[in-house]
This record gives sequence, C-alpha cells and structure tokens, in this order.
Amino acid sequence: MLQTRRWVRHLTASHLRLRRAFSVESLLAIEREIQSLERQHSGEVRFAVECALPLSWLLRSGTPRARAIELFSKQRLWDTSERNGVLIYLLLADRSVEIIADRGLNAQVNETGWKEICQSMEWAFRQGQFKDGAIRGVRAISALLPRRGESPYRRNEIDDKVLVL
Repeated sequence: MLQTRRWVRHLTASHLRLRRAFSVESLLAIEREIQSLERQHSGEVRFAVECALPLSWLLRSGTPRARAIELFSKQRLWDTSERNGVLIYLLLADRSVEIIADRGLNAQVNETGWKEICQSMEWAFRQGQFKDGAIRGVRAISALLPRRGESPYRRNEIDDKVLVL
C-alpha cells in the first residue's frame, strides 16, 4: 500500500508543483546565500531539487539516497581540489532531504550532524517553508565547514546555481 502511494506521488508530480514551492526569486535567494557563505568556508555547496524520481528509478525501487549519490557523482562534486563538495538533494515527491559530502568533509563532520540538518529541512518543507528551509539548511551546513578567511582569489569550483531536475 505504501509503495503504491509512493508511485502515485511520483507519477503525478509536476514541475508546476516544483515552481510553486520554489519560485525563480526563491531559487535566486538560495543561490545568493550559497555564494555569500562560500566566501567564508572551504566547502563547495550545491543545492539540487527534483520533482520526482525518474520512472527507471521507481521501477527498481530507487531510494532518494541512491539518487543523491548518483547526482553527486554526475555533478563531479567529488572532484574539487580540497575534496570539499557537498550536495543537498531534495526529492519533492517524498519531501526527503539527503546530504552527500566528499570524504574531505566527512572526516570532519559526523553523520549525526548531517542527519540533524536533513531533519530540520524536512520539517520546514512539510510546513511549506521551502525557501526558508533551504536557506537554513545551507547556513547550517556552512556552519559545520572549516572556516576560511574571505579571499578575492578563492576559486569557485562548483556552480552555485540551484540545480532543478
């Protein structure tokens, strides 16, 4: 029964729902927040939101975690000079948040820290606070990352634009 409900949620999800949750203005606000905070820490943060899993993922009972790991790889977040990439992945149909961090950051932040941020964001999303929940999540992740003095020479290795799938 639960699996049937999940299928219905994913198959009936539309990009209109995604656009209601994240307007162009809210996507730009999230992007600006990432840009601002990346000047203060050594991480490379990417926020991705997907309306629903592709049919091929549903057919093999794919999980949001597995999808996030795939996107982490496809976006080459593991390929930063300091091994400091972080993906925040929101699967809207499940209201599920996954955080995938490169090994350079996982050595410094424990799993509990990432899970608490995910749960906080999921709570905000259940309340319909999509922009605020995303920004709070980006801020919470940034607070866990190693600080770096602001430098005009810091190279931005990962696009800060929100990835909408």
